[in-house]
Amino acid sequence: MTDSPFVVAIDGPAGAGKSTMARRLADRLGMRYLDTGALYRAIAYYLHTRNIPPYESASLDGALESISVIIAESGILLDGEDVGNEIRSPLVDSIVSSYAALPSVRKRLLAIQQNQGEKGALLADGRDMGTVVFPGADVKVFLTASDEIRARRRLLEMQERGENVPYEEVLRTIRERDKIDSERDAAPLRKAGDAVEINTDKLSIEEAVELLASIITKRRRGQ
Repeated sequence: MTDSPFVVAIDGPAGAGKSTMARRLADRLGMRYLDTGALYRAIAYYLHTRNIPPYESASLDGALESISVIIAESGILLDGEDVGNEIRSPLVDSIVSSYAALPSVRKRLLAIQQNQGEKGALLADGRDMGTVVFPGADVKVFLTASDEIRARRRLLEMQERGENVPYEEVLRTIRERDKIDSERDAAPLRKAGDAVEINTDKLSIEEAVELLASIITKRRRGQ
């Protein structure tokens, strides 16, 4: 253990429950929460609405250089605008991995994410938190679940937002995102060598949070 802020890195594929659990854990343990998925969603939304396709180009570089991305209490601000609702749409679900696979996009957001880890105890979730963004994290967790379970969870979230999307479409999107996230050249989704792997197929949110809270609390106490 060092004198640097305590950092928890939670990685895993889409729909494994990372964000839901991370928010609850952060509240329970009195840690700040970094929703890195929202950062990538915001960038994808911004680029898509400006007709900038998901491949390296001069227009992409220009957009990334000029955009203002701020992590605020209310959420992610793009050029001063809160885009919290817009970035949770099925459209963004289907495009975010393509933009997140781009090295220039990941480079643009890396410093923003790492800067958050210098401001005090932090709990961050994403795809490469324990392998790239916070390789020295005090606790690393890799959450997994079957494709079908993750698709059902994502479908439920969408239905709660009033979105009516067929289960088959959600499952297809989940599998496509897995493929892109795992096969990309820049910071692919993978388990850190020193991460604790937890399969959440048979765990409720409450049970998973309880398990993670126990792991994190013991580590903070130096056990």
